[in-house]
Amino acid sequence: MAPRPPLLQLSDIALTFGGDPIFADLSLVVQPGDRVALVGRNGSGKSTLMKVMAGLVEADSGTRVVTPGISVGYMEQDPEMVGHATLGDYASSELDPGEMYRVEMAGEGLKFDPARSVSTASGGERRRAALAKLWAEAPELMLLDEPTNHLDIEAIAWLESALKTTRAGYVLISHDRAFLRELTRATLWIDRGMVRRQERGFTHFEEWRDKVWADEDQSRHKLNRLIKSEARWAVEGISARRKRNQGRVRALQDLRAERSSQIRRQGAAAMALEAGPKSGKKVIEAEGISKTYGDKVIVQDFSLRIQRGDRVALVGPNGVGKTTLLNMLLGSETPDKGSIKQGTNLLPAVFDQARAQLDPDMSLWDSLTGDPEMRVSGKADQILVRGMPRHVIGYLKEFLFDEAQARAPVRSLSGGEKARLLLAKLMARDSNLLVLDEPTNDLDIETLDLLQELLDDYDGTILLVSHDRDFLDRVAATTIAMEGNGRATVYAGGWSDYRAQRGEDSKQTDVNKSKQPVEKKPEPKAKSASSLSFTQKHRLEELPNVIQRLEAEISKLEQLMADPELYTREPVKFAKATEALTTRQTALAAAEEEWLILEEKSGL
Repeated sequence: MAPRPPLLQLSDIALTFGGDPIFADLSLVVQPGDRVALVGRNGSGKSTLMKVMAGLVEADSGTRVVTPGISVGYMEQDPEMVGHATLGDYASSELDPGEMYRVEMAGEGLKFDPARSVSTASGGERRRAALAKLWAEAPELMLLDEPTNHLDIEAIAWLESALKTTRAGYVLISHDRAFLRELTRATLWIDRGMVRRQERGFTHFEEWRDKVWADEDQSRHKLNRLIKSEARWAVEGISARRKRNQGRVRALQDLRAERSSQIRRQGAAAMALEAGPKSGKKVIEAEGISKTYGDKVIVQDFSLRIQRGDRVALVGPNGVGKTTLLNMLLGSETPDKGSIKQGTNLLPAVFDQARAQLDPDMSLWDSLTGDPEMRVSGKADQILVRGMPRHVIGYLKEFLFDEAQARAPVRSLSGGEKARLLLAKLMARDSNLLVLDEPTNDLDIETLDLLQELLDDYDGTILLVSHDRDFLDRVAATTIAMEGNGRATVYAGGWSDYRAQRGEDSKQTDVNKSKQPVEKKPEPKAKSASSLSFTQKHRLEELPNVIQRLEAEISKLEQLMADPELYTREPVKFAKATEALTTRQTALAAAEEEWLILEEKSGL
């Protein structure tokens, strides 16, 4: 059988937006049945490349070829719905009359309301409409840019199932690791204008990326040694010979030109998160609270105790009331029944999913200096960062913003850049209670890694709302599952733990019977062969993974610090690596000791 022609082919693509080239000599092919992850840092050009693939952005040079008879569908991050009265009008705009049923079929799985007005639709509803449109049009190649943003876990599960069974090829941009791991069989990686392809899914991406970077560092190290050797010969040759070998001099110049042409990798954001003064041991205690809006019951007779240092996640479908419960726990909304008591000395810092703290018309500079909590009296170019004055530009650079962006309006930023700016504002404050409402939207994988590490080390309490299953597993130690009709159940662990416990006892629906405080009282020894509480048992099971992760991180840091030139070349990086190594070695010793204590106690 003759091989099937590719769905799409880009050849020698070059693209420049008035400055440095975004791409040069870029070529790629998408084959029938491809399931491809498109990954790269924020700002690397993922969305731009996808628009080139969709034919919406014309390259400066090169060719884009779509095989005749192949249709290409594109779902952008922020769908443009101007001119459409309802979401259904938008979703069916490219269909023939009478084909609205195809939108309704897709809408069943997405819980999409075609009659919803475009003007009142939320971000999640607009995203569902865009997915319903794409699914109804049924193209042979689907290009999806952050399809899971603003979707709840139920909708993500439907989309995941639909993509697993479709015969169409697709390319995905997503920050959701679990989503990418489940769906992709190949990876396109954009790095400094170059696109690499690996015929393995996202599961293997980080291993591949680290290997490429390690090989690159080794090649650069060899090149530097060769340049030093040749430069020494050129200098010493003056006294040894009246006329130097001009061929070797030219070779030295070529080597230096090669080094200068290499594009350095963008460093990770230098984000830092430090807890302020400790709060009281009891952070929040809710007793028998209920809340209703009209006919909608948010929670009913719900109780919860949050202690200092807890990591509590709220999960559930969009519209179930997660943000309402969060606001009640923080005291900005009042329950209809019951009581909520907050502990002493609380310093909350809030990351809101609507980015309401960012004025789109303000510049990045004014967004920081205009914040009353960050303003330095008499210093227009400085801000307070955890009580210490810092120059605005220097602080913005730590979050990967360059000097030119400082005076640009917030509206010009990408979704990931807005999230980083909001993190910059949040991390400048002293806090001991972090409230994170959908913090992972639009962040790239490297920034997510760093944020998770910072949260691991944060010596305070965290309240988290997220639909990112991988992030929930990495951060949460307790999960509140809001299931509708007032049901809210507390489970130990993150998303996977919650699913496992729910699968073991699917009848556990009555919140009054199943709710557990974050810290349970020890169970009487007479009722169990083990003297461990439920939370301690879960911790004992979790600790080997914690120890393994810490050992891996220590190994990476030790490899980094093995470079004898690191201290002189990058003293700040050396200092941070030393501090991080000490912190992780201390954490490893504590984890191993905790495991030994719990293991011994479990056998009593």
